[in-house]
Amino acid sequence: MQGKKWYPWFVVGLLWVVALLNYLDRQMLSTMKPSMMIDIAELNTAANFGRLMAIFLWIYALMSPVSGIIADRLNRKWMIVGSLFVWSTVTLLMGFAKTFDQLYILRALMGVSEAFYMPAGLALIADYHQGKTRSLAIGLHMTGIYLGQALGGFGATIAGSYSWQTTFHLFGLIGVLYSVILILFLREKKAYIITHELTDSFVKKFKELFKGMGILLGNISFWVILFYFSAPSLPGWATKSWLPTLFANNLHIDMSHAGPLSTITMAMSSLVGVLIGGLVSDRWIQRSLRGRIFTGALGLSLTIPAVLLIGFGHTFLPIMLGASLFGLGFGIFDVNCMPILCQFASPRYRATGYGLMNLAGISTGALITTFLGKSADSGNLSRDIALLSIFVLAAVVLQLTMLHPTTANKTEE
Repeated sequence: MQGKKWYPWFVVGLLWVVALLNYLDRQMLSTMKPSMMIDIAELNTAANFGRLMAIFLWIYALMSPVSGIIADRLNRKWMIVGSLFVWSTVTLLMGFAKTFDQLYILRALMGVSEAFYMPAGLALIADYHQGKTRSLAIGLHMTGIYLGQALGGFGATIAGSYSWQTTFHLFGLIGVLYSVILILFLREKKAYIITHELTDSFVKKFKELFKGMGILLGNISFWVILFYFSAPSLPGWATKSWLPTLFANNLHIDMSHAGPLSTITMAMSSLVGVLIGGLVSDRWIQRSLRGRIFTGALGLSLTIPAVLLIGFGHTFLPIMLGASLFGLGFGIFDVNCMPILCQFASPRYRATGYGLMNLAGISTGALITTFLGKSADSGNLSRDIALLSIFVLAAVVLQLTMLHPTTANKTEE
């Protein structure tokens, strides 16, 4: 089956479901808060709920480089299967939680287990799609991410009809069962050979494990890519965390309507963006080695006026236009991150590279979320979100002036 022409696309389909569950399971908690507060009193305070959300972000960020290093050295199929099985089991167990401390520990474990998926999954897709289909393949995979974000809101709907415990049990069980399907049908495909010498000392093995990180951080182009990935995370996480609040405040509508309207608008426009960005990038790279870089820069450029519209708009049309434009541009940018990395990092170090990118992007997101909380209390939320466009502009300029790839697909050195 692995030798069939259609199998690389079958891999994308298999991992699409994993990506959907990855984001759906993490998103459900925020949407089911009202139902959970009845049984777990500590969730009634915003500070405790913020701690619950923050522990996931920080652990996910810190574990991402570790997961990338391991994925570059071990079998990625079993990493993906193990990651899905563990976070799905954690999701299931959250339905049995009785106290805030139990939820806190389980949320931390989810951060660890979910961090092991994305670097391994994207690196595996990149190895199966080494030619002109790479960006489209990654784009199709990422539609699962955005659909998972959108569907996460329906966790509250199920919880309203049944209970929040049943919702966690249901989606946790789905993930556990789907891990069996991956065992049966997913296959590894390394674009390089890993050699293991039984006589190697522990010190030598340890140094080899972190060799990729040293090579990547010694490359100025990778630092540019890190900034390129991190700068849009500032408005990106700002919109994920605070867009419903902005919709409610600036449009003067109830949060029950502002929440679904904002998240679905952003997720669906991002879904369109990754498909457009994948198709355009795969065609542009055939004409110019900087085609993926130009496509990513185009996507980022769209988010600049979008952030200004979101921040300063006070009527329905500019705010909706800003949210749609931001989602579209962010999707075009997001789908080209791994393909651009593939032009500067060999297959041996790509999961490590994406893990470092995740660390940088999510850490900046966690910091800006905290900062904007204080900004909202002082009444400056709209202004400060708009000012984040400065960082995006700097990323576009730096990317266009500093990134000059010599190949469409960097191979072993």
